Amino acid sequence: MKISFGQHLSQKQTQKLAPRMIQSMEILQMAQAALDEKIEQELIENPALERADETSFPEDQPENTLDPVKESKDVEEKELVVDEDQGGEDDFERLLNLDKDIPDYFDESTRPSSNRIQESGDRQHDLIANIVDRGETLQSHLTSQLHEMDLNPKLLRMCERIVSSLSAKDGGYLKVALNDLLPSDAGPEDLELAEEALAHIQQLDPPGVGARDLCECLLLQLSSDIVHLKNVRTLILHHLEDLQHNRMPQIEKSTGLTIDEINEAWDELRKLDPRPASRFADDFVPTVTPDMWLEQDDQGNYIVRMEEGPTRNLYISKYYRQRLANGQATAEEKEFIKRKVTAAQWLIESIEQRRSTLTRVAQEIVNHQKEFFDDGPEFLKPLKMDQIAEKVGVAVTTVSRAVDQKWIETNRGILPLRMFFMGGTTTDDGEDVAWNKVRIELQKLIDGEDKSKPYSDEEIMQLLKNQGFVVARRTVSKYREKLSIPSSRQRRDWSKKKSSS
Repeated sequence: MKISFGQHLSQKQTQKLAPRMIQSMEILQMAQAALDEKIEQELIENPALERADETSFPEDQPENTLDPVKESKDVEEKELVVDEDQGGEDDFERLLNLDKDIPDYFDESTRPSSNRIQESGDRQHDLIANIVDRGETLQSHLTSQLHEMDLNPKLLRMCERIVSSLSAKDGGYLKVALNDLLPSDAGPEDLELAEEALAHIQQLDPPGVGARDLCECLLLQLSSDIVHLKNVRTLILHHLEDLQHNRMPQIEKSTGLTIDEINEAWDELRKLDPRPASRFADDFVPTVTPDMWLEQDDQGNYIVRMEEGPTRNLYISKYYRQRLANGQATAEEKEFIKRKVTAAQWLIESIEQRRSTLTRVAQEIVNHQKEFFDDGPEFLKPLKMDQIAEKVGVAVTTVSRAVDQKWIETNRGILPLRMFFMGGTTTDDGEDVAWNKVRIELQKLIDGEDKSKPYSDEEIMQLLKNQGFVVARRTVSKYREKLSIPSSRQRRDWSKKKSSS
């Protein structure tokens, strides 16, 4: 291979995203909570950015607050659309050139009406009221019981050490070996102490806590008042796996019990808790803040409204505008103010662009899925992002960013925008139906089947085909698993078969 050195001319085309374009895309993709956090951070870092106080009157505002009446714009309002093919030169030209010419005025949002303030406050109050308080932890619950017992200090310390290793997320099981909780130089007497401590813990509430496996957990919950206690114990000790796979004939043959006796014992076993400490698990879920909500007008049309939030009261500081106008600022100060004012204006316009894009995308989604809001989940239609992108006039990637982590409050609950995009199939009549409707029909078939002879996936596929839904057997299996529906063997009721024979 010959290696040569020299200068060569070559021509190639590359695409570079301007910082303003990147910021706009990032803000468009942000969830409402993340956007609120970013605004708070910008208010701290950028002195040129300020936020009006919704609850005060204009005369109560600081000296650097402008009159809230919105000034007319000399610059033509242009929609910011991220065009992946063209690089977005037309869309972002005005913003990219903003730092070349600081205008004599900047826009500030109008002050919301008192009704709007009251409505926003009520909605925030409802969100706060729905936050669930965090309850007692598993460790504190067990420790308080231990301190009520008459234990010597050494045994109590060992109990507390074991309790600290238990996790409510694991159901309260002891996931580590007792040896691992002891010092490296521990002797047989220390292990004996740990066994004694564990025995005390397994007597505490909730019953079954501190068990090392499922069998031990269930046995710890048995008491003399349980019906069919002997048969329940037999099932726990020897046939948990058979019960899981509904192998009733094998259990019948092994134990000599009838199918009815097995079912009676199984009914009692189901009353036991396989995860006794799960109620102490920290299942706190942060409240979802909807980005928008749905209203219905007198004609029955659904209208998308955006949440106001803190994004509608941002403006450029009057103080820094006056510093530029009166000529008192030094060259260094002018450069600083220019940079901060430009960044603030970029942020404000990016937020306004997010609002515009989200509203239009959501409105087109709602228009397409109107039957869903009217009649329920069965009427959800197939929808792809390129359909919405075409109607709104943006790129598919823009639609994807717009619906990512966005929620809408509707008459059907608070729903993620992404749920409205799904594939579908075509019936024999040529009607497009969403996969969601196929899943609903599948659930209806299984709910109405004869449990002594449940449908196989192949039979379900044929029954759906008879209703006009052409789906593959593997699709039936996939949706059955998503709906947490067991296989036909596990759904089989052996007692009905016995009684009919």
